[in-house]
Amino acid sequence: MGRGIALVLGEAGATVYISGRTVRGHTSRQGVAGTVDDTAREVSARGGVGIPVRCDHTKDRETRQLMDRIRSESGRLDILVNNAFGGEDGRRPILTYDEVPFWKHDFDEWWYRMFTAYLRSTLVTTYYALPLMRRRRTGLIVNTLWWNRGRYLYDLFFDLASGAVGRMAYGLDLELRSDRITVVGLSPGWTLTEAMTRLSDKVKATLASPEYVGRAVVHLALDRNRHQRSGRVFEIGELAREYGFRNVDGRLIDYHAQIAKHPLAGAPPD
Repeated sequence: MGRGIALVLGEAGATVYISGRTVRGHTSRQGVAGTVDDTAREVSARGGVGIPVRCDHTKDRETRQLMDRIRSESGRLDILVNNAFGGEDGRRPILTYDEVPFWKHDFDEWWYRMFTAYLRSTLVTTYYALPLMRRRRTGLIVNTLWWNRGRYLYDLFFDLASGAVGRMAYGLDLELRSDRITVVGLSPGWTLTEAMTRLSDKVKATLASPEYVGRAVVHLALDRNRHQRSGRVFEIGELAREYGFRNVDGRLIDYHAQIAKHPLAGAPPD
């Protein structure tokens, strides 16, 4: 998904630092093709400037070094997209939606994937990025997460971590209002990433492109009134209707309308 976001930002003419662990010569743990180097080349080919950076966002030192490099080379940071997630590692999916109760999971593994690789890395990256944004008193921070209008997300660890990433947008908005930095959560829903290619053609045909998410980010970045949205979580389909963009195949996709009812989902809280 990060690749799709980076490519659309490149089309808009942005300089994009693509950070991740998978670099040339090192295969992905998920067993899928692609590296930050490949994505950087594609960003540049689309009209932007792609800069690959090997960075493990679970290691604070590496995240801090990334922001130091951006400060040194570019002197500014206009958009931060937090998109790290620990749900897959190539051995087995952590999220199976099989209703395994909280107390039967491997606590340490779930804690690392959901709260270290996902929630904490989002918070730490934002922490080190904020000085670059606050010095110019402007910017856009986007946190990707899974959100289903307050419904339970089937697994307690996942529900808590994703809920916290969304809540982060609300709290940061309150603390950053004087700096005019916009912070939003984006809920893409089921997306046709490289890891989803194992699904049937019928299912894949219903999924949105990762670039659908990228188009939402770019429209937010170009919106002069975006600060009115700060502190909230949005579905991609909601923003597509309001801004007028579509998926790469021309469809308007609202994933909430496609999700089958789950016995644990329940109704949104009052």
